[in-house]
Amino acid sequence: MSRLAWIMTAWLASYPLTAAAQAPEPYRESVISVKINRDIKEQTILGSEQTPNCPVPWRIEMTRLHGGKQEGVEQITIHNGKLSIVVLPTRGMSVYQVKAGDVRLGWNSPVKEHVNPNLMRLDGRGGIGWVEGFNEWMCRCGLEYAGHPGRDEFIDNTGAKNEMMLTLHGKIGNTPASEVEIVVDKTPPYRLRVRGTVNERSFFGPKLELLTEISTDPGSDTLRIEDKVTNHGASPQEFELIYHTNYGTPLLEKGSQLVAPLAEVMPMNDSAAKGTDDYATYQAPTKGFVEQVYLMKPLADSSGQTVVMLKNSAGDLGTSIRWSTKELPCFTQWKNTAAEADGYVTGLEPGTNYPYNRSVERKAGRLSKLDAGQSRQFRLDFGLHVGAKAVGDIGAEIAKIQGDKKVQITRQAPKVAE
Repeated sequence: MSRLAWIMTAWLASYPLTAAAQAPEPYRESVISVKINRDIKEQTILGSEQTPNCPVPWRIEMTRLHGGKQEGVEQITIHNGKLSIVVLPTRGMSVYQVKAGDVRLGWNSPVKEHVNPNLMRLDGRGGIGWVEGFNEWMCRCGLEYAGHPGRDEFIDNTGAKNEMMLTLHGKIGNTPASEVEIVVDKTPPYRLRVRGTVNERSFFGPKLELLTEISTDPGSDTLRIEDKVTNHGASPQEFELIYHTNYGTPLLEKGSQLVAPLAEVMPMNDSAAKGTDDYATYQAPTKGFVEQVYLMKPLADSSGQTVVMLKNSAGDLGTSIRWSTKELPCFTQWKNTAAEADGYVTGLEPGTNYPYNRSVERKAGRLSKLDAGQSRQFRLDFGLHVGAKAVGDIGAEIAKIQGDKKVQITRQAPKVAE
């Protein structure tokens, strides 16, 4: 190498990257923060301003709701150019609905407002007060406990065994987020992200933190939820987490089907046992229908990933959920094909456990525990599939995971003391 070439090489190696070569920092805005006492603003973030080179127009709208039981509830809506995703920071970072044109991931609950947690009484109605605010497409159940209400043992502040009343599905879905941030990548694919922190903490109790990110790409028909649960206490802590995703019309109708790769199916109670043979097929809205719940063990591919789908009767409209069975080994199907006025809905629910009372899950060995400072991470990908080919492609993927394995179906509900 000549001396001139050597000098040029050394100069280029020491010269800082040009601005054009550096990856630009994402757009960030803190919209809710207890740390700096910031509240959500009534504003719109425009793609034309933040990512002018993005070919798909997008926007993120932030607002505070008024009137009735939703007074003061904060709402963030991501419009990615195809999907609109409504996130509720005040209600534990739940997702109210996802819409693409006339198709909606969500359901018509008798609860019409986004109820402010300040007005909720989780111990009401015999411990099922949670249902008085239940209308979201995706709400988490947990974190200290999830599932059926009832009493369970715990160690109190004196070190003695005591009892506490566990309410339906826990507290996280009715706990306002402490920190919320909007993050938008400045480079393709221009990922749109809403990040939130929700704390479930108590003196002489759990010190659990949920970090969540709900994200999508402009123009995409998919969205992702990534969660991280951390135990900030000095001692091990039990926890439960169920993703209660709920679907009504047009995906749910007479003849709709659950398509899932399964090893086992078991009814949760005697009501469900009556319909076990037809667990995969849904009825039309039926006045007086009594809910049916099925506990399932999903199969996975060689990487531990599984996928399930709800499709309409014609097979030309479907929605899917993908997740790792290493993270969420349990899957619950909730069928509530009641009259429309009473809430015609089905729940597809990946979880760390089944929705029994925590005492039952502990005895069954399904109760998760975090050591001091330990975290667990979870990722779910949701897709909307329009057209017979798109639905068929997901069905073929599920069939491949199922292979020649037979589903073990138990037709009697287990005898469980709660």
